[in-house]
Amino acid sequence: MNISVISVTEKGRLLSEKIAEHLGGEFDIKRYCFRKYCDASAEKFSKLSELMPSIFGEYNALIFVCSCGIATRAIAPFVNSKAHDPAVIVVDDSGKFAIPILSGHLGGANRMSEIIADKIGAAAVITTATDVGGRFSPDSFARANNLLFSDFSAAKEIAAAVLNDEKIGLKSDYPYKNPPFEITESSPCRTGIYISANPLPKPFEVTLNLIPKNIVIGIGCRKNTPCTDIEKHVLLTLKKEGINERRVTAAASINIKSEERGLVEFCEKFSLPLITFTAEELMAQRGDFGSSSFVLETTGADNVCERSAVACGGTLLFRKRSCENVTLAAAELPVEIDFERKFP
Repeated sequence: MNISVISVTEKGRLLSEKIAEHLGGEFDIKRYCFRKYCDASAEKFSKLSELMPSIFGEYNALIFVCSCGIATRAIAPFVNSKAHDPAVIVVDDSGKFAIPILSGHLGGANRMSEIIADKIGAAAVITTATDVGGRFSPDSFARANNLLFSDFSAAKEIAAAVLNDEKIGLKSDYPYKNPPFEITESSPCRTGIYISANPLPKPFEVTLNLIPKNIVIGIGCRKNTPCTDIEKHVLLTLKKEGINERRVTAAASINIKSEERGLVEFCEKFSLPLITFTAEELMAQRGDFGSSSFVLETTGADNVCERSAVACGGTLLFRKRSCENVTLAAAELPVEIDFERKFP
């Protein structure tokens, strides 16, 4: 998770240093300071209106050390939707309060505010109704468990049902634990959640379909294969296999491809971590894999895409699919749903 910390005063600069120091061990932090109050470890800016276009969509979270008004005006032109907007948190430059102002649930701003408050001795000011009442939030639950959804109207209706003391139904194709009192499997319910790789069934009048983001794609490619070739093959293959591309959580390959430009660019474009393994680690994987004497001679492993996908801890979902320059396989990671899990 990458985070930017933006300050506009000298007190804010000092506090931004403190925040970066406390969060740096867990997150990738970049500081931005107003030019009059900057230091060697931060990037300077002259106007927030000039800074925002370059960073708003590039970070998972933005932490403003300033007033809420300044932060709100700075982000206003770029706010799009709760599905895509980053978490935005405001911390006053005295360090008394941490206030989420955008993407509290899906973006994780509420949880991030709690983390910041705990680290610097501030108070987290949470205003969303479910959190204030300590009630189940479908948005926060989905984010914490790496579950995807696109029906925001269903999520909103379930959140409203929770606040109206309605029971929420649950069907899950995966094991789960610690369901809150609002959730039931036993009684008929008007609203409910269905956790499955299949987004189509609607077992409740109002159904929120949650899909696990648990697919690892194993990729092999020839040297100097461009990103466009990799992207085209991945997207076409996933479509043919009936897998939503949003379910992909990581890409894997052999370590000699860790700096392959096209592969690195592909992972950056889709915000995927690239996990690599040595030839020895790949050959140590158990299972029924395809084998190529040419690939073995070239890389030291007889199959890169299938073995690297499985090496991440999953079960092979589909075997090697090849085009001229790229091979692709996919594995499904195990899923265990925990209603008490928090993000991040």
